[in-house]
Amino acid sequence: MFEAKKSAKAILRMIKISPRKLNLITGLIRNLKVSDAIMQLKFSKKRAAVDVKKCLQSAIANAENNDGLDIDNLVVLKAIVGKGSVMKRLVPRARGKAFRIKKFFSNLYITVSEIK
Repeated sequence: MFEAKKSAKAILRMIKISPRKLNLITGLIRNLKVSDAIMQLKFSKKRAAVDVKKCLQSAIANAENNDGLDIDNLVVLKAIVGKGSVMKRLVPRARGKAFRIKKFFSNLYITVSEIK
């Protein structure tokens, strides 16, 4: 594990993807250098990679502008996926019935920190 000096974070809420699918992508970038993490996300074919990359770039910008950290020494310290709200919808079925389906949302928390 890395020894963290300072850290910056970014939060992306209400992403229209299930937490299970989003967690597959965040597992790829945990404990990676920021440049390597962006390359992983850039070449990933998963739809969630676009949202994770957006949140990661926001965390990098926060680290550079708000905390004055060096981008070359940044590492993805935490990438946590949380369960968001669930939207319930009805789908019409045969004989006048209706089935309920659930549409899941996620929250994404990314923390980047500068290493020694």
